[in-house]
Amino acid sequence: MTISPVYKDLEQYGIIGNLETCALCGSDGSIDWLCFPYLESPSIFAALLDIEKGGHFRIRPSSSFTSVQLYKENTNILMTGFTCLSGRAAVTDFMPVQTGGTSTVPRALFRKVECTAGSVAFELSFQPRVNYARAIPRFTPGPGGITALWGTEELFLQSAVPLSIDEAGAQGSFVLRAGEQAWFILSYNDRDIRTTNRCGQVLADTTAFWKGWAQECIHAECAFEEPWHDLLIRSGLILKLLTNPETGAIAAAATTSIPEQVGGVRNWDYRYAWIRDSSFTVQALYHLGYEKEAQDFKQWIFTIVKQAQDPSDMLILYGLHGETDLAEYQLDHLAGYKDSKPVRIGNGAARQKQLDIYGEMLNAVYEITRYGEAFSKNDWTFAREIVSFVARVWDTEDSGIWEVRGGPRHFVYSKLMCWVALDRGIRIAEENAFEAPVCEWKETEKTIRQAIIEHGFNQKRNSFVQSFGSGVLDASTLLIPLMGFLPPDNPMVKGTIDAVMNDLLMDNGLVRRYESPDGLPGSEGAFLLCSFWLVKALAVSNRTEEAQRIFHKLLHYASPLGIFSEEIDPQTGRQIGNVPQAFSHIGFVNSALYLGIAKGRKHRGPRPVGLAYVQG
Repeated sequence: MTISPVYKDLEQYGIIGNLETCALCGSDGSIDWLCFPYLESPSIFAALLDIEKGGHFRIRPSSSFTSVQLYKENTNILMTGFTCLSGRAAVTDFMPVQTGGTSTVPRALFRKVECTAGSVAFELSFQPRVNYARAIPRFTPGPGGITALWGTEELFLQSAVPLSIDEAGAQGSFVLRAGEQAWFILSYNDRDIRTTNRCGQVLADTTAFWKGWAQECIHAECAFEEPWHDLLIRSGLILKLLTNPETGAIAAAATTSIPEQVGGVRNWDYRYAWIRDSSFTVQALYHLGYEKEAQDFKQWIFTIVKQAQDPSDMLILYGLHGETDLAEYQLDHLAGYKDSKPVRIGNGAARQKQLDIYGEMLNAVYEITRYGEAFSKNDWTFAREIVSFVARVWDTEDSGIWEVRGGPRHFVYSKLMCWVALDRGIRIAEENAFEAPVCEWKETEKTIRQAIIEHGFNQKRNSFVQSFGSGVLDASTLLIPLMGFLPPDNPMVKGTIDAVMNDLLMDNGLVRRYESPDGLPGSEGAFLLCSFWLVKALAVSNRTEEAQRIFHKLLHYASPLGIFSEEIDPQTGRQIGNVPQAFSHIGFVNSALYLGIAKGRKHRGPRPVGLAYVQG
């Protein structure tokens, strides 16, 4: 059966990966996104961004079918089940895990096709398009499969069935009967796995790795309640997929240029590590039971600090291997997801001045020390330098948390995080008896606090606002109590939460980032992270029923596989923005944590700073 190409909704994708890169697998059996060898490398399949030219690797029934996707329990091994008139079948997709350093497992994508009832005829289409579909490789037959060559690189598709070749790629058809199976292995620059006799063992080893890793989350004593425990495990597994084991860096998302509005231009590359994610990520990973990942992330932070000659030289985001050349380019030859142009690679926001990153960095480090890891004098040397830098520059303008491209301002969130940098620096110094100009820092901390209260609060809106002197609401002000700046019962905090709920909260628990124009054309969806911030702010304010009601609504926006994208289109309820989005999953995990603690459940380690006032 010939099916006209059509873009799939984001909810129709599952994700697999090997801790170096990720692939998006559609419910029709098509691999529509994969970059090799790393997540930030050029794509070899990008039908996600151009269904005609992007390239794919598709295995599906050749007759009409229905399909359903699910993960093998507590793993990142994806199974797509197909039902046809003639029978039932399943495709199991996975990638052997790269653990960093001396890992010897192959860089490969494994696809197991099996018939479970009756008989099923399949069609296979292998059309890689390398370097973001700028080129079509040369295809040559070989023993056991097809080689795709470009430059000094190659892909080898080991096939259990004969394939035919043309200029576009390779095609094949085959029939499986109940109990029969066929393996297909796509390897990158690796000729050593051209045999199927190890496939079952590789699958067993990959299963064991993921099940073993998930045990920490499954058995950790934490505040999470049962109704969403499976979704918490899935969030942990997704966060792990986005983590680079060599460096400890965590990618913001697995994709680039999925639009914030279908047909719009707000399309960004999120395959990089933002420093901003640190304080939220550390808390989420630790409370899921993953101390090592939290500590690795701390090590990544200090590696970044050490590489910079001065704190002012630090970028707001880095490549997953520490790269700093992240120049932004447009790929005009690609149509974009659902015809949303431009497609971008790189991220021009990397060189923006955003003062909040220093507070987030110090908050992450402080939280890790509270969870039991020693803070060395060598670590303090770098931390002290950051605090002193913030004390000098806190009163300058910057581009703010949202990377707006409408010019610098005195953003309230940036001032808040400068206050956090001073506050956490003082706490670390005093609690460890480190040498520091604590008296001077305390005076600066007091000055920042006064500036935020005097210039960041709008009496008419009865709310903290986006920037000094403005009347524009911004969801990031919900973090004021969560960072311990003011207690949740403070009238200004109460007013801010109410203002967000009255003017930024949309139907079904969705919260917009802010009200104002931001220098970019078009509009955007509702950020899931902002909605989860509201849940946390309500939880710390002992407004638990309201928090739980919104939280439950947000869970409905997870895909059938438990995956969150960056945003939700409030008109359609569909996922938009890059996927899976680490911040959305972190927001979900931390919201569940805050709700659980507010309701009196047990949790690991000390309370997060923002929960100091909660009576639960």
